[in-house]
Amino acid sequence: MQKLRGHVLRGHVLRWHVDKYIRNGTLAKKSKGALWKVTRGLLLFGLTFILLYPMLFMMSNSFKPVAQNYDPSVIWIPKSFTLQNFADALQVMQFGPSLLNTFSINIVTALIQLCSCTVAGYGFARFRFKGRGAAFAAVLLTIIVPPQVLSLSMYKTFVDLKLIDTVFAFHVPAIFGQGLKSGLYIFVFRQFFRGLPAELDDAATVDGCGTFGIFTRIMIPNATPAILTVFLFSIVWQWSDFYGPAMYMDKYTIATALYNFKINLQELPGMGNNIWDPFYISTRIQAACLLSVAPLLVMYAFLQKRFVEGVERTGIVG
Repeated sequence: MQKLRGHVLRGHVLRWHVDKYIRNGTLAKKSKGALWKVTRGLLLFGLTFILLYPMLFMMSNSFKPVAQNYDPSVIWIPKSFTLQNFADALQVMQFGPSLLNTFSINIVTALIQLCSCTVAGYGFARFRFKGRGAAFAAVLLTIIVPPQVLSLSMYKTFVDLKLIDTVFAFHVPAIFGQGLKSGLYIFVFRQFFRGLPAELDDAATVDGCGTFGIFTRIMIPNATPAILTVFLFSIVWQWSDFYGPAMYMDKYTIATALYNFKINLQELPGMGNNIWDPFYISTRIQAACLLSVAPLLVMYAFLQKRFVEGVERTGIVG
C-alpha cells in the first residue's frame, strides 16, 4: 500500500512539473508573440510615417495662409484655411491646358502600350521561333539602357518625320513596343502568360479556336490582373515623365508645368514684393504639387483593391 501511495505521489509530482513546463512554455510563446506584434506595429508605423510625411506636409502647407508660416504656434493644422494658394497654382500652371495635354499623351499612349506589349509578351511566352532568345535579350536591354542614351537619334528621327511638338512622338514608339518602360511591360506579360498552363491552348484548339481565338478568348480574359497592373503603371510613369515632354513637346504637361512653376510664378499679376517671401513661394509650390498628384490619388482610391491583386498575381511584388 505504501509503495502504491508513493507511486501515486510521484505521478502527481511529475504531472505537476509537466503542467508547469507547458504553462511556462505557452506563456513564453505568448510573450514572444506579443513582443513581435508590438515590434511589427512600431516598424510599420514608422515606415508609414516616413512615406506619408511628405504628403501630410504638402497638404498642411497648401491650405495654410502665408502669414501663419511666421506663427510658431502653427505647426500642422492651420488656424484658418485658404484656397488662394490653389487659385494661384492653377493660374501659374495653366492647369486646364496642361492637364488636357497630359491626358492626350498619357491615356492614349498607355492604351497603345497595353496592346503592343500584350501581343509581344504573348508571342515570347507561347511561340518558338528562330532568334527568340536574341529578340528577348534586346527587349531586356531596353530596360537597362537609359532613354537619354537614345534621345539624340530619336529626336533626329522625329524631326525627319515631323513628329516634334505632336502627341505622335509618344504614340508611334508605343505602337512598336518602344514606349516608356515598354520593355518592362513585355517582360511582365511574358512571365504571366508562361505561368498559364499549356492545357488551356490544347483545349481551345480541340474546340476549334485558332491562334487569334486562343489569344482573344482565352488568354486576354485570364490576363486581366496583368493588364490592369501594366495599365496603371503606364499611366503613373507617363504622368510623372518630364524628360519626354520636355524633349519633344513645346506645350506644357503637368510635369513640365511643375518644373517651370517657380519661374512662371514671378509673372503672376500682383506678385510684387512677394517674390522675396520664401513662404509665399513655398505655399504655392506645395499647392501645385498637390494638384499634380490629385488625379493619381483619386484613380488609386477607386482601383486600389484590383491593383494590389494584380501586382500579387503578376509576381512583381517588391
